[in-house]
Amino acid sequence: MSTREPRVTSARTAGQLLRVSLAAGLLWAAAFCGQTMAQEPEAAAARPKPPSSLQPDRASYLKLADEVESVLRRDVLDAWFPRSIDEANGGFRSDFTREWKPARSGGKFSVFQGRMTWVAAQVVMRRPDLKDRFLPMARHGLEFLDKVMWDKDHGGFFWHLDDDGAVTPSYGDAKQLYGMSFCLYGAAAAFQATRDPKALELAERAFRWIDRHAHDAVNGGYFEQLTREGRVIDAGSGAGRPSGVSYVGFKSMNTHIHLLESFAQLYEVRKDELLRKRLEELLVICRDRICVEPGVMNLFFTPDWRAIPDHDSYGHDIETAYLMLEAEDVLGRGHDPKTERMAKMLVDHGYAYGWDRTTGGFCRHGTTFGQPEDRRKEWWMQFEGLNALLLMHEKYGRDTSTYFEAFQRQWQFIKDYQIDAEFHGVYEMIGPEGAPTVSGKGRIWKAAYHDGRALLNVSERLRRLAKTAAR
Repeated sequence: MSTREPRVTSARTAGQLLRVSLAAGLLWAAAFCGQTMAQEPEAAAARPKPPSSLQPDRASYLKLADEVESVLRRDVLDAWFPRSIDEANGGFRSDFTREWKPARSGGKFSVFQGRMTWVAAQVVMRRPDLKDRFLPMARHGLEFLDKVMWDKDHGGFFWHLDDDGAVTPSYGDAKQLYGMSFCLYGAAAAFQATRDPKALELAERAFRWIDRHAHDAVNGGYFEQLTREGRVIDAGSGAGRPSGVSYVGFKSMNTHIHLLESFAQLYEVRKDELLRKRLEELLVICRDRICVEPGVMNLFFTPDWRAIPDHDSYGHDIETAYLMLEAEDVLGRGHDPKTERMAKMLVDHGYAYGWDRTTGGFCRHGTTFGQPEDRRKEWWMQFEGLNALLLMHEKYGRDTSTYFEAFQRQWQFIKDYQIDAEFHGVYEMIGPEGAPTVSGKGRIWKAAYHDGRALLNVSERLRRLAKTAAR
């Protein structure tokens, strides 16, 4: 899904928000960069100077769009497809070396299978010249979600299976809403791409199962861990035990932002009243309970939505800015000023505090007002940052050049560090000094989803901007 052209807040409001949210971060950045440069003079001196900033005109937008589209096709689509298709066992293979040779299989993970199906379906819909190539792959993914990942005995999607389609002891048979959300996401997109009624029926069946078994009618939102049969796992003595992307007995930011995303995908094709109600509920929860000023998100919560202190994940912050605005686009009611304000704060804070002024790129995480605590650069955060910065430029570019300049710096970082120029594809993790720390190109948590979605969106948004820009 791509975000349609949004309504812009007033220049005065946008300018005030930008100045307030960036001022503290830039003061910190100056001190942090000075500290880092003093400690590592040789490494800092060897780093390339920032590129000259392009002006926001038609020629610049088209130049950048061509670059982005080239990376999308060479380093994401051609890298993953069709080599990830598992003809023997169904679904998609996830594990590859740096050279794109098959690595030891991690089995079939619900999150990976749903994401790869979604990417293939999006390419069918959004790149007409690639439709004939990707349509069979979208159908292939749908078939696996329907025939293998769906639990025929108790309903719901399995969290993880081995290559033979069996539950594994290490992952168990519990149902995790995070994984179920992405399978629903893939099925809904597959219906849009194939118009196969089976895909829509699967997506609707998944939504009904999730809502019937996991919706919290008292506090809102969803319980995240369920037994295979669909019973909410009671915290009891196991409270706080890691499970899925959260902890037993608690709710998480991560699951709820992606439920927002998958429900929005389904609502695009099925204007169901209960679905709309739940989508609106998730939007309010994400915006008003998970997100807080000055533009950060709490990660974990008690069932009644009391926040549990933890770090600030810059990548999730900037991704959620996009997802909230996207959900409002799908709901078709325009952008609520409260949503616009929070989305902008999330991006402003993430860039002010999480972007590394020395090497470039978004750091993994830190605290609300402190230095990044983990300065590694994870691939998905870099592409979500690219997408969000250009979205902010589209909305506020008349008032400030900050977002377009930041977008260009982020794009340069990706080209210089995150892309493998020799074997192609995207490195998973870049260390603080700019060298890859993980050589493999694929595993069950690293699909073509974050980079593929961001590059699809960015390429299209740049061309939209070019249509209205000065020559």
